[in-house]
Parts: sequence; structure tokens; C-alpha cells
Amino acid sequence: MSETDNTVDIVPIRRPVRWHIFVFMLPALIVYSAVMVLPLIETLRLSLYNTVDGQPAFVGLANFKVLFGDARWARDFWNALVNNLIFFAIHMCVQNPIGVALAALLSVPKLRGVAFYRTAMFLPTLLSFVIVGFIWKLILSPIWGVAPWMLDLIGLKFLFAPWLGKSGSALIAVSLISNWQYIGIPMMLIYAALLSIPEEVIEAAECDGITGWAQFWKIKLPLILPAIGIISILTFVGNFNAFDLVYTVQGALAGPDMSTDILGTLLYRTFFGFQLQLGDRSMGATIATVMFLIILAGVSLYLFVIQRRMRRYQF
Repeated sequence: MSETDNTVDIVPIRRPVRWHIFVFMLPALIVYSAVMVLPLIETLRLSLYNTVDGQPAFVGLANFKVLFGDARWARDFWNALVNNLIFFAIHMCVQNPIGVALAALLSVPKLRGVAFYRTAMFLPTLLSFVIVGFIWKLILSPIWGVAPWMLDLIGLKFLFAPWLGKSGSALIAVSLISNWQYIGIPMMLIYAALLSIPEEVIEAAECDGITGWAQFWKIKLPLILPAIGIISILTFVGNFNAFDLVYTVQGALAGPDMSTDILGTLLYRTFFGFQLQLGDRSMGATIATVMFLIILAGVSLYLFVIQRRMRRYQF
């Protein structure tokens, strides 16, 4: 304090730099960069190059013009994209609503055996996609499968058909197998969201006479909409990155007649080659870049449009 006035000099307090946070994050950052960031950058770079006279040459967007303009490439790409959209739509219309319904049933108060049902329905998610694919191929086989026998027991054997061998039903069959395997994920996420609803809200609804399914539709469902939005975007990302189950059940050619071919299997055949088809790194990287842009557009639409609107109406 000076002698001429009563003012007090305020010395700013310097907060210590928390270097330990950076140190702890550094290993994860290195691994993420090596496994995700650098391959992504290399994929984007490869999509702009092509092999000319045995040497890589910069061609700009020429690979994308070939992918969308060449008759053979365009046919395979648009077929895979449409199949991928159908694959995603089946998951959104079957897997996620059933997951929400199962979570609602598990959250019913005083329900016996909740732990058993929860574990049993989540267990397929922990199985290897190879095991799931081969088991369902055996089940649906028209020669030695158990599906015809089980339908015959209830007098519905006439409904059986070689679903995986028919181009009109193969994609739906593979999609439903994927739904069976991964339905536990939306179920558990929604179940956790339902359990996080404050008891005061439920008690207030019961005091107003809102119980049962009316309580779920009017009170609980609006409160878990953010969780449903997260599940939807995870389903979108997972489906447009899908490859393993289709490859296990239908092979790299995604038969019959490319009816189950999605972007993941098209990328695999293009980049690595298959049978007599040689691999093309540049076109494979081009397809991977298009997949990345599709996923980026979907995630951006959710984050900057849908999520903001949901926050406005959240109460």
C-alpha cells in the first residue's frame, strides 16, 4: 500500500501449469495418432495419387471421377452404397426400437430375474463375429440347418426358404443376424439412461396419475431422447464401417450377385484384391475416403443440427 493513497496493488496469481495432464495423455495420444490419424492422412493422400508407368503420380480428383463416372466402378459403388443404406435402415427400424422396448421392460420395478435377462440379451454382443456368422449359416442352411426342423415343429415349414442364398432376401437376413448380435448395446445404453432418471420425476408423474406405458411415453421417453440420439449416430457409424459379419457369412464377393455387397466389402476387394482381381491401392483409398466423408457428414448433421434442436426442447 502506498503512502499517498489507500489503493492496494493487486498482484495477479499465476496458476501452475499442469504438465502432468499432458504427460498422462501423451501415450494415448501417440497410440491414437499412430493407429487412427496417420492412416487417415495417408488414405486421403493415396486417394489423390495413381500409378503411372510404375511410379506414383498426383492425379487430383481423377480417382473420384473414375469411381463415380466409369460404368463398372459406378455400378459397384452405387450398389454397395444402396445396400449399406438398407443395412443401416434395418438396424434403425428393428434393432434400436427393440433395444428401447427391452430396456423399458427391464426397468419395470420389482421385475424378477432382471440380472439374468440383462446378461442373456447382452451375451451375443460379446461373441466373435466369426462364431456368430458360422453358427447362423449352419442354422439357416437348407441342407443341415435346424431352422427348417424348428419351423416344422410348429407347422410352419412352408415359410422356410434359403434366405442367405436368394438375392432378394440375403441382405435382410444378414442385417437381422447383425441385429441379433448387437441388440444388447442399445438395450444397455437405454437401460442406463432410464435408471438415471430422478426418482422425484417418477413420483411426481405417479401423483398425477401417470403410470405404466403412459408414463414411459409421456415422461421417460422425452428424457432419454439424447441417449437415443447417441445410439442412432453410433449405429450410423458402425453400419457404414461394417465388414466383418458380411464377410464371414457371404464372403468377399458378398453374394449372391453382389446383393449383400456393402462399402466395407467393396473396399476390401478393391484395396487388397480377391481371387483373379488385383488390388488397387489408389481406388481402395478413394472408396475409403468416400466412406469417411459419408460418416463425417452424418456425424456433423447430428452434432450441429439435430442435437441443437434436441437441446432446445429438452426440459
